Amino acid sequence: MDAANQTLRLTAYFSQFITEHKRAFMDRVLDNRTRYVTIVLEDIYQSQNASAVIRTCECLGLQDIHIIETRSSWSTNKQVLKGSNKWLDLKRYKEKDTNNTAVCFENLRAQGYRIAVTDPTPDGVPVHDVPLDRPLALVMGNEKHGSSTYALEHADLKVNIPMVGFTESFNISVSAAICLNSMLHRLRQADLPWQLTAGQKDQLRLNWYKKVVRRAELLEREFMRSIE
Repeated sequence: MDAANQTLRLTAYFSQFITEHKRAFMDRVLDNRTRYVTIVLEDIYQSQNASAVIRTCECLGLQDIHIIETRSSWSTNKQVLKGSNKWLDLKRYKEKDTNNTAVCFENLRAQGYRIAVTDPTPDGVPVHDVPLDRPLALVMGNEKHGSSTYALEHADLKVNIPMVGFTESFNISVSAAICLNSMLHRLRQADLPWQLTAGQKDQLRLNWYKKVVRRAELLEREFMRSIE
């Protein structure tokens, strides 16, 4: 049995343990999920900020989150997350004595992403003008020091949020929400391949089913033995 067929058979098996209403809800979420835009969190050190960004990303329909841990270890706050992280794919870069930002950027570019780093200076492109003609990775820097020198020098473009007040910048979770909402609103109005492929939806649907079914691992083992 090939992997795609196995995924479909397992999904059909698990579906009997999930209500029709919940399955339909998951399908609606899948229809709005995207990997066309992703976010990179570089050395975020406050758990409430990290958690708020994750929750924002899930609510807005992002699927992949890239987490760089060169100077700061990743931590989250369950009360802020509200379980949002379990629906997402978190990709962590935390090798010791390694430029994890460089590794992350190389990985993203290999997948065809343009890399845009947020920067409060007026040098960058206003968020509402960021080009979306190809997949985009938005880099959010450390709360205190901002994005690293490497990120600023090696990104394809800088992005800013136009402001008219005295204060220089927004909180990171607010910045993420403003940027992503602007980009995703434009993206969904455009004739671009922003939705997941059928195969990606199938795999995510199975992953999500297994997260809501009790004793999913045991049930999967029993099912696989039954079809051998």
